[in-house]
Amino acid sequence: MPTSLHLLAEAPAQLLPARELMAFTLASHIILVPLGVAFPFITLVMHYRGLRRDDATALLLARRWSAVMAVQFALGIVTGTVLSFEFGLLWPGLMGRWGDVFGIGFGVEAWAFFLEAVLIAVYLYGWRRLKPRTHFLLGLPLPFAALLGAFGILAANSWMNTPQGFSLDSAGNPVDVNVWKAIFTPMFGPQYWHFVVAMVLTAGFVVAGVYATGWLRGRRDRYHRLGFAVPFTIASIAAPVQFVLGDSIARSVFHKQPVKFAAMEIVWTTDTRVPEYLFGRLQEDGTVKGGIKIPLLDSFLAGFSADTEVVGLTSVPADQRPTATQATIAHWAFDIMVLIGSALVLLALWYGFVWLRHRRLPASAWFYRSAACAGVASVVAVECGWIATEVGRQPWIVYQNMRVAEAVTATRSTSLWIMLGVVVVVYVLLFGSFLVLLLKMRTRWRLADAQQAAGGTGLPPEHDLPYGPRAPISPDDVPAARGGADRSGGDRP
Repeated sequence: MPTSLHLLAEAPAQLLPARELMAFTLASHIILVPLGVAFPFITLVMHYRGLRRDDATALLLARRWSAVMAVQFALGIVTGTVLSFEFGLLWPGLMGRWGDVFGIGFGVEAWAFFLEAVLIAVYLYGWRRLKPRTHFLLGLPLPFAALLGAFGILAANSWMNTPQGFSLDSAGNPVDVNVWKAIFTPMFGPQYWHFVVAMVLTAGFVVAGVYATGWLRGRRDRYHRLGFAVPFTIASIAAPVQFVLGDSIARSVFHKQPVKFAAMEIVWTTDTRVPEYLFGRLQEDGTVKGGIKIPLLDSFLAGFSADTEVVGLTSVPADQRPTATQATIAHWAFDIMVLIGSALVLLALWYGFVWLRHRRLPASAWFYRSAACAGVASVVAVECGWIATEVGRQPWIVYQNMRVAEAVTATRSTSLWIMLGVVVVVYVLLFGSFLVLLLKMRTRWRLADAQQAAGGTGLPPEHDLPYGPRAPISPDDVPAARGGADRSGGDRP
């Protein structure tokens, strides 16, 4: 029997549905994470531009983006809360034994969520109600609250990859916990900054992609040009930085988690002068089928020398490493992520070249087609990064200390499959409602702009500043009074 099938037959029946449920909810939540972490920063950059240059268009964009931010954050709280519960419900072995060691990360994330919710509410409510400078200053803590949330979850995940900060007693339970060491593990720094820059890059390309689509449909006014230029510039700056950080974290994995690195690069035996495979499928006997083989490249990328020794999967027993199928999944996810990242860097260079040479946005329709696809592509890259991180660590849920099968719940597998079906239906409804709401907001904003442009003032839609008193309401817009309601807008006692 092939090794993969043998290990699968020995796994608890609950393992597969529990993994599928966790994977689905995590993959769904991570779609929202870039906007939750980086969208406040992009919005505040636009807000600052509006105040600094007295730019009504920038202020209008910032005000509308803040509404989108609030709606997205509400959905993110729901999906994030589901994930928090799943840790305890699906993996009681993990939380029961190790929660005292790494649970501080989840506590930090919870406080960050609470703080960010309050700050978003204040920022959203402050339009037209606070002085411009006061309103902007109250929004400045928002990006830091988002970074704090990322800090908490990345601290927990990096600990699972490189656990430290504890000793084991005779029964194998952790004692003498050192919280600081448990938070600042060897993989925390590389993971955290790689993640944060990925969120900035992804959020920038996603937001810019909306306005790139508008450009392709003929909307080329200043509102759409500015809505594209600011987030795309931020993403373009982040793209080459992320490329360097990606190379750095790959080397960290090579040194700190050599078996995971072997899975991501489908290296079967420990050797020097190891070739690099672009895609390809690892077989049970260690051969690679398909893909593009580049001699010596893997050793060179790992240690800047063809003589660098790369640890192979067979350096550990079969039950302590990813299966051939899991290694192939991690490898494909890693290669797709790198391929998309490289394409985004080229797109950023295209943008930068045109701007530096001509001091204007690119005019090519192919550039905007690429920019419109960049948002989706960057989300796919984020998903692939998490797949490579989590699948490459198998079979460990706590690297070299606890296997996933040891942590899984004892709940019947049938119940878990039913739960997965229910969650899929609920999430489809949630994300469908989110999309419908965004489309309704877009339609309302376009109608408002059209009505203001046709209002006879001769002023563009962007003239309406988001500070100071609102425009007076026409008597025709006041609904007819019912009961004791006063037509002037007040209610009689």
